[in-house]
Amino acid sequence: MHSDDALLWDALPDGVVIADADGIVEVLNAAARKMLGEAAAVGASLSDVLALQDQDARGWFTENKPYAGITSRTGIPEQSWFLADGTEVLVTARISRSERRGPVHRVAVVLRSARGRERLDRERSDLVATVAHELRSPLTGVKGFVTTLLSKWDRLNDEQKKLMLHTVSTDAERLSRLITELLDVARIDTGRLQLYPREIDVVPVIERVAESVRAGTSRTITTQHAAAAAAAFADPDKFVQVATNLVDNAVRHGDGHVSVTTEPGPLGVRITVDDQGDGIEEALRDRVFTKFWKHGAQGGSGLGMYIVNGLVRVHGGELTILDAPGGGARIVVDWPADDRRP
Repeated sequence: MHSDDALLWDALPDGVVIADADGIVEVLNAAARKMLGEAAAVGASLSDVLALQDQDARGWFTENKPYAGITSRTGIPEQSWFLADGTEVLVTARISRSERRGPVHRVAVVLRSARGRERLDRERSDLVATVAHELRSPLTGVKGFVTTLLSKWDRLNDEQKKLMLHTVSTDAERLSRLITELLDVARIDTGRLQLYPREIDVVPVIERVAESVRAGTSRTITTQHAAAAAAAFADPDKFVQVATNLVDNAVRHGDGHVSVTTEPGPLGVRITVDDQGDGIEEALRDRVFTKFWKHGAQGGSGLGMYIVNGLVRVHGGELTILDAPGGGARIVVDWPADDRRP
């Protein structure tokens, strides 16, 4: 192998092994040599170089038979195998033929560390654990109060029963809301979120959302609009979901009053939500849009801002986090007035 070619192969982060029509190794880059050990060398047999085994001690070469099998085969999909020291690697192979359905001309094998997949598996496990924790908390409350009602119904007065049933209803609503959020996350991630957008006037929507959140808090929520009407192109339900999440977030994390303003923006209408809390450090602002990110002592699923950002983006809008003039956080949403969906 030419020295310049060798340098190019060695620059690759994955291990590469290429064998000729007779199964003799022609190319063996540095990453492959590091993985396969000193016994691996150019000129050796591919079956000897790829000393890989599965969990049942079967060899890669004997199991996959790259030079045999049906003549239309052009590759071997990614599989998990183990090196001599027990390290897991992901192995893929490309089978080349000099002519269609002819004999094998060359076999190229790529070996990649499985650490990336292990990290992804850990992240998925963490996601499952977080979801389980979020679901368990309200479910425990529902189960506990229902059990008490069933076992002590005759000994409880009407006020006690009413209080317990009200708590069960609140926890059930929390469960329903969390499940809806998880479904929204899945739809956003897979691009399967269904939208039914049309032109709407955001002013009355913002007023209804503010009034709804006011009913459940003692915080002052003020609204201000630069015009009596402001058009946006949006799915009405999704727009309400975005506005509610933003105002509710500001109330939960703020210490004083919350203000919501609408005005003309670069895309159509700009919605600004200010709170008087601790704000969000600039270095942390990108993390706000990740799943299950929580800030401060106040609760929540940690999915709200991820969903809000996803809904804004899927409409072709933009969301920015800034510092509010009086301290706290400022969330700015630029919502398009026409159809700008990606």
